[in-house]
Amino acid sequence: MRYLYIIFILFHLAVASYGQSFYAVNPNPKYEVRAVWLTTIGGIDWPHSYAQSERSAEKQKEELRAILDRLQKANINTVLLQTRIRATTIYPSQYEPWDGCLSGFPGKSPGYDALQFAIDECHKRGMEVHAWVVTIPVGKWNSYGCRQLRKKFPRLIKRIDQDGYMDPEATQTGCYLAEMCREIVQRYDVDGIHLDYIRYPETWKFRISKDQARGNITRIVEKIHQAVKKEKPWVKMSCSPIGKFDDLSRYWSHGWNAYTKVAQDAQAWLKDGLMDELFPMMYFRGDQFFPFAIDWKEHSYGKIIAPGLGIYFLDPKEGKWNISDITSELYHLRNIGEGHAFFRNKFLLDNHQGIYDFVTAHFNRYPALVPPMTWESNKRPQQPVTLCIEENEGTTTLRWDNRLQYEDGTAIKTPSIYNNVYASKEYPVDVHDARNLILTRTTRRQLTTRTDNTPTYYAVTTTDGFGNESRAKQQNQTAVVKTATRYGKACRLTTTGESIILSSSIHETDCQYIIVKNMQEQAVYITKPQNGKINIKKIKDGIYTLNCVNYKNIEHTLGTFIKKSAQKKQKKVDKKFGGIK
Repeated sequence: MRYLYIIFILFHLAVASYGQSFYAVNPNPKYEVRAVWLTTIGGIDWPHSYAQSERSAEKQKEELRAILDRLQKANINTVLLQTRIRATTIYPSQYEPWDGCLSGFPGKSPGYDALQFAIDECHKRGMEVHAWVVTIPVGKWNSYGCRQLRKKFPRLIKRIDQDGYMDPEATQTGCYLAEMCREIVQRYDVDGIHLDYIRYPETWKFRISKDQARGNITRIVEKIHQAVKKEKPWVKMSCSPIGKFDDLSRYWSHGWNAYTKVAQDAQAWLKDGLMDELFPMMYFRGDQFFPFAIDWKEHSYGKIIAPGLGIYFLDPKEGKWNISDITSELYHLRNIGEGHAFFRNKFLLDNHQGIYDFVTAHFNRYPALVPPMTWESNKRPQQPVTLCIEENEGTTTLRWDNRLQYEDGTAIKTPSIYNNVYASKEYPVDVHDARNLILTRTTRRQLTTRTDNTPTYYAVTTTDGFGNESRAKQQNQTAVVKTATRYGKACRLTTTGESIILSSSIHETDCQYIIVKNMQEQAVYITKPQNGKINIKKIKDGIYTLNCVNYKNIEHTLGTFIKKSAQKKQKKVDKKFGGIK
Protein backbone atom coordinates (compact mmCIF):
# COMPACT_ATOMS: atom_id res chain seq x y z
CA MET A 1 0.00 0.00 0.00
CA ARG A 2 2.87 2.37 0.80
CA TYR A 3 4.32 1.85 -2.70
CA LEU A 4 0.96 2.66 -4.26
CA TYR A 5 0.93 5.97 -2.40
CA ILE A 6 4.43 6.75 -3.66
CA ILE A 7 3.35 6.04 -7.24
CA PHE A 8 0.25 8.16 -6.67
CA ILE A 9 2.37 11.07 -5.44
CA LEU A 10 4.78 10.85 -8.35
CA PHE A 11 1.91 10.81 -10.82
CA HIS A 12 0.35 13.91 -9.29
CA LEU A 13 3.66 15.72 -9.23
CA ALA A 14 4.20 14.89 -12.90
CA VAL A 15 0.77 16.23 -13.78
CA ALA A 16 1.29 19.37 -11.71
CA SER A 17 4.66 20.02 -13.36
CA TYR A 18 2.92 20.39 -16.70
CA GLY A 19 0.24 22.63 -15.23
CA GLN A 20 -2.59 20.29 -16.19
CA SER A 21 -5.59 18.93 -14.32
CA PHE A 22 -6.75 15.34 -14.28
CA TYR A 23 -10.04 13.59 -13.78
CA ALA A 24 -11.45 12.42 -10.47
CA VAL A 25 -12.04 8.73 -9.91
CA ASN A 26 -15.46 9.59 -8.45
CA PRO A 27 -16.49 12.89 -10.05
CA ASN A 28 -19.72 13.19 -8.05
CA PRO A 29 -19.19 12.01 -4.45
CA LYS A 30 -22.28 11.98 -2.28
CA TYR A 31 -20.30 12.84 0.86
CA GLU A 32 -17.68 15.59 0.76
CA VAL A 33 -16.94 18.69 2.83
CA ARG A 34 -16.90 21.79 0.63
CA ALA A 35 -16.07 24.74 2.82
CA VAL A 36 -15.14 28.39 2.67
CA TRP A 37 -13.66 30.70 5.28
CA LEU A 38 -15.84 33.81 5.59
CA THR A 39 -13.68 36.44 7.28
CA THR A 40 -15.21 39.33 9.24
CA ILE A 41 -12.06 41.04 10.59
CA GLY A 42 -11.98 44.49 9.03
CA GLY A 43 -14.97 43.42 6.89
CA ILE A 44 -12.57 42.00 4.30
CA ASP A 45 -15.08 39.30 3.26
CA TRP A 46 -18.16 40.68 5.01
CA PRO A 47 -19.56 43.19 5.83
CA HIS A 48 -18.50 45.92 3.40
CA SER A 49 -20.72 48.55 5.01
CA TYR A 50 -21.63 49.52 8.56
CA ALA A 51 -24.95 48.94 10.34
CA GLN A 52 -25.71 52.28 11.99
CA SER A 53 -29.45 52.42 11.34
CA GLU A 54 -32.26 50.03 10.56
CA ARG A 55 -31.83 50.69 6.86
CA SER A 56 -28.05 50.20 6.84
CA ALA A 57 -28.41 47.06 8.95
CA GLU A 58 -30.74 45.63 6.32
CA LYS A 59 -28.20 46.48 3.62
CA GLN A 60 -25.59 44.57 5.62
CA LYS A 61 -27.90 41.58 5.90
CA GLU A 62 -28.73 41.65 2.22
CA GLU A 63 -25.04 41.56 1.36
CA LEU A 64 -24.62 38.36 3.37
CA ARG A 65 -27.68 36.83 1.70
CA ALA A 66 -26.18 37.55 -1.70
CA ILE A 67 -22.88 35.95 -0.66
CA LEU A 68 -24.63 32.83 0.60
CA ASP A 69 -26.74 32.58 -2.55
CA ARG A 70 -23.59 32.43 -4.65
CA LEU A 71 -21.96 29.92 -2.31
CA GLN A 72 -25.07 27.76 -2.55
CA LYS A 73 -24.88 27.90 -6.33
CA ALA A 74 -21.32 26.58 -6.05
CA ASN A 75 -22.67 23.76 -3.81
CA ILE A 76 -20.62 24.88 -0.81
CA ASN A 77 -22.00 23.01 2.21
CA THR A 78 -19.91 24.45 5.08
CA VAL A 79 -19.34 28.09 6.05
CA LEU A 80 -16.58 28.84 8.56
CA LEU A 81 -17.78 32.18 9.90
CA GLN A 82 -15.32 34.30 11.89
CA THR A 83 -17.18 34.77 15.19
CA ARG A 84 -14.51 35.63 17.76
CA ILE A 85 -12.18 38.00 15.95
CA ARG A 86 -9.52 39.49 18.26
CA ALA A 87 -10.98 39.40 21.77
CA THR A 88 -14.13 40.79 20.11
CA THR A 89 -17.24 39.10 18.73
CA ILE A 90 -20.04 39.41 16.15
CA TYR A 91 -22.69 38.41 18.71
CA PRO A 92 -23.70 39.83 22.12
CA SER A 93 -21.27 38.04 24.44
CA GLN A 94 -21.09 38.23 28.21
CA TYR A 95 -17.31 37.83 27.98
CA GLU A 96 -16.11 40.15 25.20
CA PRO A 97 -17.28 43.31 23.40
CA TRP A 98 -18.69 43.75 19.92
CA ASP A 99 -16.16 43.99 17.16
CA GLY A 100 -16.23 47.20 15.14
CA CYS A 101 -16.63 45.43 11.79
CA LEU A 102 -20.42 45.51 12.07
CA SER A 103 -21.29 48.96 13.46
CA GLY A 104 -18.07 50.80 12.69
CA PHE A 105 -17.46 51.37 16.40
CA PRO A 106 -15.72 48.77 18.62
CA GLY A 107 -17.96 47.84 21.53
CA LYS A 108 -21.17 49.05 19.84
CA SER A 109 -24.00 46.78 18.75
CA PRO A 110 -25.07 46.85 15.07
CA GLY A 111 -28.69 46.53 16.20
CA TYR A 112 -29.02 42.82 15.47
CA ASP A 113 -27.34 39.51 16.28
CA ALA A 114 -25.11 38.83 13.26
CA LEU A 115 -24.28 35.28 14.31
CA GLN A 116 -27.93 34.28 14.69
CA PHE A 117 -28.76 35.90 11.37
CA ALA A 118 -25.95 34.03 9.61
CA ILE A 119 -27.02 30.71 11.15
CA ASP A 120 -30.61 31.20 9.99
CA GLU A 121 -29.57 32.13 6.46
CA CYS A 122 -27.05 29.27 6.13
CA HIS A 123 -29.55 26.71 7.37
CA LYS A 124 -32.16 27.97 4.91
CA ARG A 125 -29.71 27.04 2.16
CA GLY A 126 -28.81 23.63 3.58
CA MET A 127 -25.35 24.76 4.70
CA GLU A 128 -23.57 24.02 7.95
CA VAL A 129 -22.20 27.05 9.77
CA HIS A 130 -19.23 26.70 12.11
CA ALA A 131 -18.32 29.43 14.58
CA TRP A 132 -14.73 30.31 13.71
CA VAL A 133 -13.01 31.23 17.00
CA VAL A 134 -9.58 32.89 16.88
CA THR A 135 -8.03 31.58 20.08
CA ILE A 136 -4.55 32.75 21.17
CA PRO A 137 -4.13 36.13 19.35
CA VAL A 138 -6.12 39.00 20.85
CA GLY A 139 -5.13 41.83 18.52
CA LYS A 140 -2.90 44.87 18.69
CA TRP A 141 -1.74 45.67 22.18
CA ASN A 142 -3.78 48.85 22.40
CA SER A 143 -6.80 47.67 20.41
CA TYR A 144 -10.19 47.78 22.14
CA GLY A 145 -10.59 44.04 22.66
CA CYS A 146 -7.05 43.50 23.89
CA ARG A 147 -7.30 46.40 26.34
CA GLN A 148 -10.55 45.09 27.80
CA LEU A 149 -9.13 41.60 28.24
CA ARG A 150 -5.96 42.96 29.86
CA LYS A 151 -8.08 44.80 32.40
CA LYS A 152 -9.81 41.54 33.36
CA PHE A 153 -6.68 39.39 33.36
CA PRO A 154 -3.57 41.59 33.73
CA ARG A 155 -1.11 38.68 33.73
CA LEU A 156 -2.78 36.47 31.14
CA ILE A 157 -1.94 38.48 28.03
CA LYS A 158 1.63 38.41 26.72
CA ARG A 159 3.04 41.06 24.40
CA ILE A 160 5.13 40.18 21.35
CA ASP A 161 6.13 43.28 19.37
CA GLN A 162 2.87 45.21 18.86
CA ASP A 163 0.47 42.29 19.41
CA GLY A 164 -1.15 40.62 22.39
CA TYR A 165 -1.51 36.86 22.89
CA MET A 166 -3.21 34.72 25.50
CA ASP A 167 -0.53 32.80 27.33
CA PRO A 168 -0.75 29.15 26.15
CA GLU A 169 1.14 28.08 29.26
CA ALA A 170 -1.41 29.57 31.66
CA THR A 171 -4.18 27.28 32.93
CA GLN A 172 -6.63 30.17 32.76
CA THR A 173 -6.32 30.40 28.96
CA GLY A 174 -7.96 27.03 28.35
CA CYS A 175 -10.66 27.69 30.95
CA TYR A 176 -11.54 31.07 29.45
CA LEU A 177 -11.65 29.86 25.85
CA ALA A 178 -13.74 26.86 26.90
CA GLU A 179 -16.30 29.13 28.52
CA MET A 180 -16.50 31.32 25.42
CA CYS A 181 -17.11 28.27 23.23
CA ARG A 182 -19.65 26.95 25.72
CA GLU A 183 -21.50 30.26 25.49
CA ILE A 184 -21.73 29.99 21.71
CA VAL A 185 -22.90 26.37 21.76
CA GLN A 186 -25.46 26.97 24.53
CA ARG A 187 -27.06 29.95 22.82
CA TYR A 188 -26.80 29.08 19.13
CA ASP A 189 -27.59 26.18 16.84
CA VAL A 190 -24.11 26.16 15.31
CA ASP A 191 -22.94 23.02 13.55
CA GLY A 192 -19.35 23.34 14.64
CA ILE A 193 -16.74 25.17 16.69
CA HIS A 194 -13.73 25.93 14.49
CA LEU A 195 -10.53 26.84 16.38
CA ASP A 196 -8.04 29.07 14.62
CA TYR A 197 -4.47 29.77 15.77
CA ILE A 198 -4.70 27.09 18.44
CA ARG A 199 -0.90 27.02 18.71
CA TYR A 200 2.10 28.90 19.96
CA PRO A 201 2.99 32.14 18.16
CA GLU A 202 5.81 31.61 15.65
CA THR A 203 8.03 34.11 17.47
CA TRP A 204 7.42 32.67 20.96
CA LYS A 205 10.60 32.19 22.95
CA PHE A 206 10.30 28.66 24.28
CA ARG A 207 11.62 28.10 27.78
CA ILE A 208 10.18 24.60 27.96
CA SER A 209 10.57 21.52 25.80
CA LYS A 210 8.48 21.08 22.66
CA ASP A 211 6.79 18.06 24.24
CA GLN A 212 5.71 20.25 27.16
CA ALA A 213 4.55 22.92 24.73
CA ARG A 214 2.45 20.42 22.78
CA GLY A 215 0.98 19.25 26.07
CA ASN A 216 -0.06 22.83 26.91
CA ILE A 217 -1.91 23.30 23.61
CA THR A 218 -3.53 19.88 23.87
CA ARG A 219 -4.84 20.70 27.35
CA ILE A 220 -6.51 23.83 25.94
CA VAL A 221 -8.12 21.72 23.21
CA GLU A 222 -9.27 19.17 25.81
CA LYS A 223 -11.02 21.85 27.88
CA ILE A 224 -12.80 23.31 24.88
CA HIS A 225 -13.78 19.85 23.65
CA GLN A 226 -15.25 18.93 27.03
CA ALA A 227 -17.23 22.17 27.25
CA VAL A 228 -18.67 21.82 23.73
CA LYS A 229 -19.46 18.10 23.77
CA LYS A 230 -21.06 18.26 27.20
CA GLU A 231 -23.57 20.75 25.82
CA LYS A 232 -24.12 19.27 22.35
CA PRO A 233 -22.17 16.17 21.26
CA TRP A 234 -23.29 16.62 17.64
CA VAL A 235 -21.45 19.94 17.30
CA LYS A 236 -18.26 19.32 15.33
CA MET A 237 -14.92 20.22 16.84
CA SER A 238 -12.41 21.35 14.22
CA CYS A 239 -9.31 23.47 13.81
CA SER A 240 -7.02 24.78 11.06
CA PRO A 241 -3.51 23.50 11.79
CA ILE A 242 -0.41 24.42 9.81
CA GLY A 243 -0.76 22.69 6.44
CA LYS A 244 2.17 20.29 6.89
CA PHE A 245 2.01 18.23 10.05
CA ASP A 246 5.73 17.50 10.17
CA ASP A 247 8.66 16.54 7.96
CA LEU A 248 8.05 13.39 5.91
CA SER A 249 10.73 10.81 5.22
CA ARG A 250 11.06 11.99 1.61
CA TYR A 251 9.78 15.56 1.81
CA TRP A 252 11.03 18.42 3.97
CA SER A 253 8.53 20.95 5.35
CA HIS A 254 11.11 23.76 5.08
CA GLY A 255 10.89 24.43 8.79
CA TRP A 256 7.19 25.30 8.69
CA ASN A 257 5.01 22.61 10.21
CA ALA A 258 2.43 22.05 12.92
CA TYR A 259 4.09 19.53 15.20
CA THR A 260 7.64 20.83 15.62
CA LYS A 261 7.37 24.52 14.84
CA VAL A 262 4.24 25.63 16.75
CA ALA A 263 3.41 22.64 18.99
CA GLN A 264 0.18 21.52 17.30
CA ASP A 265 -0.32 17.79 17.73
CA ALA A 266 -3.36 17.83 15.43
CA GLN A 267 -3.14 14.22 14.25
CA ALA A 268 -3.19 13.03 17.85
CA TRP A 269 -6.28 15.19 18.42
CA LEU A 270 -8.03 13.20 15.70
CA LYS A 271 -6.84 9.89 17.11
CA ASP A 272 -7.88 10.75 20.67
CA GLY A 273 -11.32 12.05 19.64
CA LEU A 274 -10.64 15.69 20.52
CA MET A 275 -11.28 16.76 16.93
CA ASP A 276 -13.93 15.61 14.47
CA GLU A 277 -12.57 17.50 11.51
CA LEU A 278 -9.39 19.25 10.36
CA PHE A 279 -8.95 22.05 7.85
CA PRO A 280 -5.15 22.11 7.39
CA MET A 281 -3.94 25.37 5.89
CA MET A 282 -2.29 23.83 2.82
CA TYR A 283 -1.46 27.03 0.98
CA PHE A 284 1.29 25.32 -1.01
CA ARG A 285 1.73 23.56 -4.33
CA GLY A 286 3.79 20.80 -5.93
CA ASP A 287 5.74 18.51 -3.62
CA GLN A 288 4.83 20.77 -0.69
CA PHE A 289 1.17 19.87 -1.23
CA PHE A 290 0.49 16.41 -2.67
CA PRO A 291 2.49 14.18 -0.28
CA PHE A 292 1.45 16.19 2.78
CA ALA A 293 -2.22 15.89 1.79
CA ILE A 294 -1.81 12.12 1.69
CA ASP A 295 -0.10 12.23 5.09
CA TRP A 296 -3.18 13.90 6.58
CA LYS A 297 -5.38 11.23 5.00
CA GLU A 298 -3.22 8.39 6.30
CA HIS A 299 -3.53 9.78 9.83
CA SER A 300 -7.18 10.82 9.74
CA TYR A 301 -8.39 7.90 11.93
CA GLY A 302 -11.70 7.87 10.10
CA LYS A 303 -12.39 11.54 10.78
CA ILE A 304 -12.95 14.35 8.26
CA ILE A 305 -10.08 16.13 6.47
CA ALA A 306 -10.76 19.14 4.26
CA PRO A 307 -7.50 20.91 3.41
CA GLY A 308 -7.57 24.67 2.93
CA LEU A 309 -6.50 25.84 -0.53
CA GLY A 310 -4.71 29.15 -1.04
CA ILE A 311 -6.87 30.49 -3.85
CA TYR A 312 -5.73 34.00 -2.93
CA PHE A 313 -2.57 33.21 -4.90
CA LEU A 314 -4.72 33.36 -8.05
CA ASP A 315 -4.96 37.11 -7.54
CA PRO A 316 -1.94 38.69 -9.26
CA LYS A 317 -1.64 41.09 -6.33
CA GLU A 318 -1.14 38.15 -3.96
CA GLY A 319 0.84 35.60 -5.96
CA LYS A 320 1.63 34.07 -9.32
CA TRP A 321 -0.34 30.84 -9.26
CA ASN A 322 -2.18 29.47 -12.26
CA ILE A 323 -5.72 28.08 -12.10
CA SER A 324 -4.29 24.63 -12.87
CA ASP A 325 -2.40 24.74 -9.57
CA ILE A 326 -5.73 24.76 -7.74
CA THR A 327 -7.69 22.42 -10.03
CA SER A 328 -5.01 19.71 -9.82
CA GLU A 329 -5.11 20.01 -6.02
CA LEU A 330 -8.89 19.72 -6.01
CA TYR A 331 -8.80 16.54 -8.10
CA HIS A 332 -6.06 15.12 -5.91
CA LEU A 333 -8.10 15.70 -2.75
CA ARG A 334 -11.21 14.15 -4.26
CA ASN A 335 -9.30 11.09 -5.41
CA ILE A 336 -7.93 10.40 -1.93
CA GLY A 337 -11.29 11.02 -0.26
CA GLU A 338 -10.69 14.43 1.30
CA GLY A 339 -12.84 17.52 1.11
CA HIS A 340 -11.69 21.06 0.37
CA ALA A 341 -11.91 24.53 1.89
CA PHE A 342 -11.27 27.80 0.10
CA PHE A 343 -9.29 30.59 1.71
CA ARG A 344 -11.06 32.76 1.41
CA ASN A 345 -14.59 33.79 0.38
CA LYS A 346 -13.66 36.96 -1.51
CA PHE A 347 -11.19 35.24 -3.82
CA LEU A 348 -13.71 32.53 -4.68
CA LEU A 349 -16.57 34.91 -5.44
CA ASP A 350 -14.32 37.37 -7.26
CA ASN A 351 -13.76 34.48 -9.68
CA HIS A 352 -10.02 34.97 -10.07
CA GLN A 353 -8.86 33.09 -13.19
CA GLY A 354 -12.32 31.52 -13.40
CA ILE A 355 -12.13 29.56 -10.13
CA TYR A 356 -15.79 30.22 -9.23
CA ASP A 357 -16.94 29.24 -12.71
CA PHE A 358 -14.89 26.05 -12.56
CA VAL A 359 -16.25 25.06 -9.16
CA THR A 360 -19.85 25.95 -9.96
CA ALA A 361 -20.22 24.55 -13.47
CA HIS A 362 -17.82 21.64 -13.28
CA PHE A 363 -16.13 20.45 -10.11
CA ASN A 364 -19.04 20.92 -7.67
CA ARG A 365 -21.74 20.61 -10.30
CA TYR A 366 -23.91 18.48 -8.01
CA PRO A 367 -24.56 18.84 -4.27
CA ALA A 368 -22.79 16.77 -1.63
CA LEU A 369 -23.62 15.98 1.98
CA VAL A 370 -21.22 16.52 4.86
CA PRO A 371 -19.97 13.08 6.00
CA PRO A 372 -21.80 11.76 9.09
CA MET A 373 -20.09 11.69 12.48
CA THR A 374 -20.38 7.93 12.87
CA TRP A 375 -17.71 7.94 15.60
CA GLU A 376 -20.10 9.96 17.77
CA SER A 377 -23.30 8.13 16.80
CA ASN A 378 -24.23 5.71 14.01
CA LYS A 379 -27.93 5.27 14.70
CA ARG A 380 -30.12 5.48 11.60
CA PRO A 381 -33.28 7.64 11.81
CA GLN A 382 -36.56 6.18 10.72
CA GLN A 383 -37.55 7.08 7.17
CA PRO A 384 -40.07 9.87 6.50
CA VAL A 385 -43.76 8.98 6.38
CA THR A 386 -46.75 9.99 4.25
CA LEU A 387 -44.87 11.29 1.22
CA CYS A 388 -47.59 12.97 -0.84
CA ILE A 389 -47.10 14.30 -4.36
CA GLU A 390 -49.46 16.68 -6.14
CA GLU A 391 -49.14 17.91 -9.72
CA ASN A 392 -50.76 21.08 -10.94
CA GLU A 393 -50.14 23.13 -14.10
CA GLY A 394 -46.45 22.55 -14.55
CA THR A 395 -45.45 22.21 -10.88
CA THR A 396 -45.06 19.31 -8.49
CA THR A 397 -45.53 19.72 -4.75
CA LEU A 398 -44.08 17.21 -2.28
CA ARG A 399 -45.25 16.97 1.33
CA TRP A 400 -43.95 14.60 3.98
CA ASP A 401 -43.71 14.05 7.73
CA ASN A 402 -40.89 12.82 9.95
CA ARG A 403 -40.78 10.33 12.78
CA LEU A 404 -38.60 11.70 15.56
CA GLN A 405 -37.17 8.28 16.26
CA TYR A 406 -34.30 6.06 15.30
CA GLU A 407 -34.89 2.64 13.78
CA ASP A 408 -34.23 1.05 17.18
CA GLY A 409 -37.19 3.00 18.61
CA THR A 410 -35.20 5.52 20.69
CA ALA A 411 -36.00 9.20 20.39
CA ILE A 412 -33.88 11.57 18.33
CA LYS A 413 -32.46 14.15 20.74
CA THR A 414 -30.64 16.46 18.35
CA PRO A 415 -32.56 19.75 18.10
CA SER A 416 -32.99 19.68 14.34
CA ILE A 417 -34.20 16.99 11.97
CA TYR A 418 -33.17 17.56 8.38
CA ASN A 419 -34.36 16.13 5.09
CA ASN A 420 -32.72 15.40 1.75
CA VAL A 421 -34.84 15.30 -1.38
CA TYR A 422 -33.89 13.26 -4.45
CA ALA A 423 -35.35 13.24 -7.96
CA SER A 424 -34.74 11.01 -10.95
CA LYS A 425 -36.16 9.93 -14.29
CA GLU A 426 -35.80 6.35 -13.08
CA TYR A 427 -37.80 4.54 -10.41
CA PRO A 428 -37.02 3.75 -7.68
CA VAL A 429 -34.83 6.79 -7.17
CA ASP A 430 -31.18 5.93 -6.53
CA VAL A 431 -30.37 7.88 -3.35
CA HIS A 432 -26.72 6.81 -3.51
CA ASP A 433 -26.21 8.97 -6.61
CA ALA A 434 -25.40 12.60 -5.73
CA ARG A 435 -26.68 13.67 -9.14
CA ASN A 436 -30.19 12.96 -7.88
CA LEU A 437 -29.94 15.36 -4.91
CA ILE A 438 -32.16 18.41 -5.45
CA LEU A 439 -32.46 19.68 -1.86
CA THR A 440 -30.12 18.99 1.05
CA ARG A 441 -30.32 19.37 4.81
CA THR A 442 -33.63 21.19 4.82
CA THR A 443 -35.88 21.52 7.85
CA ARG A 444 -38.84 22.05 5.57
CA ARG A 445 -41.56 19.44 5.13
CA GLN A 446 -42.70 20.66 1.72
CA LEU A 447 -41.15 21.37 -1.66
CA THR A 448 -42.59 22.72 -4.90
CA THR A 449 -40.65 22.19 -8.11
CA ARG A 450 -41.27 22.88 -11.77
CA THR A 451 -42.27 19.94 -13.93
CA ASP A 452 -40.86 19.38 -17.40
CA ASN A 453 -42.32 17.26 -20.18
CA THR A 454 -40.93 13.95 -18.92
CA PRO A 455 -41.90 11.94 -15.81
CA THR A 456 -39.85 12.58 -12.66
CA TYR A 457 -39.89 10.46 -9.52
CA TYR A 458 -39.04 11.52 -5.98
CA ALA A 459 -37.64 10.17 -2.71
CA VAL A 460 -36.99 11.78 0.70
CA THR A 461 -34.62 10.84 3.52
CA THR A 462 -34.20 12.10 7.08
CA THR A 463 -30.89 12.99 8.78
CA ASP A 464 -30.17 13.79 12.40
CA GLY A 465 -27.70 16.33 13.76
CA PHE A 466 -24.85 13.84 13.44
CA GLY A 467 -25.54 13.51 9.71
CA ASN A 468 -26.83 9.91 9.83
CA GLU A 469 -29.28 9.35 6.99
CA SER A 470 -32.40 7.22 7.02
CA ARG A 471 -33.59 4.81 4.38
CA ALA A 472 -35.40 6.48 1.52
CA LYS A 473 -39.12 7.06 1.42
CA GLN A 474 -39.83 6.43 -2.24
CA GLN A 475 -42.72 7.86 -4.18
CA ASN A 476 -45.84 5.69 -3.89
CA GLN A 477 -46.02 3.08 -6.65
CA THR A 478 -49.56 4.02 -7.63
CA ALA A 479 -48.36 7.59 -8.12
CA VAL A 480 -45.54 6.27 -10.31
CA VAL A 481 -48.00 4.79 -12.79
CA LYS A 482 -50.13 7.95 -12.73
CA THR A 483 -47.05 10.12 -13.27
CA ALA A 484 -45.95 8.12 -16.29
CA THR A 485 -49.47 8.04 -17.73
CA ARG A 486 -49.77 11.81 -17.43
CA TYR A 487 -46.95 12.24 -19.92
CA GLY A 488 -48.45 9.88 -22.50
CA LYS A 489 -45.60 7.40 -22.29
CA ALA A 490 -47.02 4.88 -19.85
CA CYS A 491 -48.77 1.61 -20.37
CA ARG A 492 -51.80 0.77 -18.27
CA LEU A 493 -52.86 -2.56 -16.85
CA THR A 494 -56.13 -4.21 -17.68
CA THR A 495 -58.39 -5.23 -14.85
CA THR A 496 -57.05 -8.78 -15.07
CA GLY A 497 -53.46 -7.63 -14.63
CA GLU A 498 -52.38 -9.97 -17.44
CA SER A 499 -52.06 -7.54 -20.34
CA ILE A 500 -50.84 -4.05 -21.13
CA ILE A 501 -52.76 -1.91 -23.57
CA LEU A 502 -50.44 0.28 -25.58
CA SER A 503 -51.15 3.98 -25.89
CA SER A 504 -52.97 4.95 -29.05
CA SER A 505 -49.88 6.91 -30.10
CA ILE A 506 -47.86 3.69 -30.29
CA HIS A 507 -48.46 1.57 -33.38
CA GLU A 508 -47.33 -1.96 -33.95
CA THR A 509 -45.38 -0.87 -37.01
CA ASP A 510 -43.19 1.30 -34.77
CA CYS A 511 -41.91 -1.66 -32.74
CA GLN A 512 -39.85 -4.57 -33.97
CA TYR A 513 -40.16 -6.10 -30.52
CA ILE A 514 -40.84 -5.18 -26.88
CA ILE A 515 -38.44 -5.64 -23.94
CA VAL A 516 -39.68 -5.72 -20.34
CA LYS A 517 -36.98 -4.76 -17.83
CA ASN A 518 -36.89 -4.88 -14.04
CA MET A 519 -35.65 -2.04 -11.82
CA GLN A 520 -32.09 -3.33 -12.18
CA GLU A 521 -32.48 -2.78 -15.95
CA GLN A 522 -32.29 -6.50 -16.63
CA ALA A 523 -34.43 -7.84 -19.47
CA VAL A 524 -36.97 -10.32 -18.08
CA TYR A 525 -39.26 -10.74 -21.11
CA ILE A 526 -39.04 -10.12 -24.85
CA THR A 527 -42.06 -10.26 -27.13
CA LYS A 528 -43.89 -8.61 -30.01
CA PRO A 529 -47.03 -6.49 -29.64
CA GLN A 530 -50.24 -8.17 -30.79
CA ASN A 531 -53.41 -6.16 -31.43
CA GLY A 532 -52.05 -3.26 -29.40
CA LYS A 533 -51.49 -5.47 -26.34
CA ILE A 534 -48.58 -7.02 -24.50
CA ASN A 535 -49.20 -10.26 -22.64
CA ILE A 536 -47.46 -10.17 -19.24
CA LYS A 537 -49.09 -13.22 -17.69
CA LYS A 538 -45.76 -15.03 -17.22
CA ILE A 539 -44.06 -12.07 -15.52
CA LYS A 540 -43.74 -12.10 -11.73
CA ASP A 541 -45.37 -9.33 -9.70
CA GLY A 542 -43.23 -6.20 -9.48
CA ILE A 543 -42.35 -2.85 -11.09
CA TYR A 544 -41.03 -2.79 -14.66
CA THR A 545 -40.27 -0.55 -17.59
CA LEU A 546 -41.58 -1.25 -21.09
CA ASN A 547 -39.06 -0.63 -23.83
CA CYS A 548 -39.54 -0.60 -27.59
CA VAL A 549 -36.87 -1.52 -30.16
CA ASN A 550 -37.79 -0.15 -33.58
CA TYR A 551 -36.74 -1.38 -36.99
CA LYS A 552 -33.59 0.78 -36.84
CA ASN A 553 -32.62 -1.11 -33.67
CA ILE A 554 -33.05 2.04 -31.57
CA GLU A 555 -34.42 1.38 -28.09
CA HIS A 556 -36.57 3.84 -26.16
CA THR A 557 -38.71 3.58 -23.02
CA LEU A 558 -42.48 3.61 -23.36
CA GLY A 559 -43.19 3.86 -19.68
CA THR A 560 -43.38 2.22 -16.25
CA PHE A 561 -45.94 -0.30 -15.05
CA ILE A 562 -46.77 -2.46 -12.06
CA LYS A 563 -47.67 -6.12 -12.46
CA LYS A 564 -49.95 -7.30 -9.68
CA SER A 565 -51.97 -10.50 -9.87
CA ALA A 566 -54.02 -9.87 -6.74
CA GLN A 567 -54.41 -7.19 -4.08
CA LYS A 568 -53.10 -9.62 -1.48
CA LYS A 569 -49.79 -9.92 -3.30
CA GLN A 570 -49.45 -6.17 -3.67
CA LYS A 571 -48.42 -5.81 -0.02
CA LYS A 572 -45.42 -8.06 -0.66
CA VAL A 573 -44.43 -5.98 -3.69
CA ASP A 574 -44.74 -2.75 -1.73
CA LYS A 575 -42.55 -4.12 1.02
CA LYS A 576 -39.92 -5.25 -1.47
CA PHE A 577 -39.67 -1.83 -3.01
CA GLY A 578 -39.11 0.31 0.07
CA GLY A 579 -41.90 -0.54 2.50
CA ILE A 580 -44.32 1.88 0.83
CA LYS A 581 -47.71 2.07 2.48
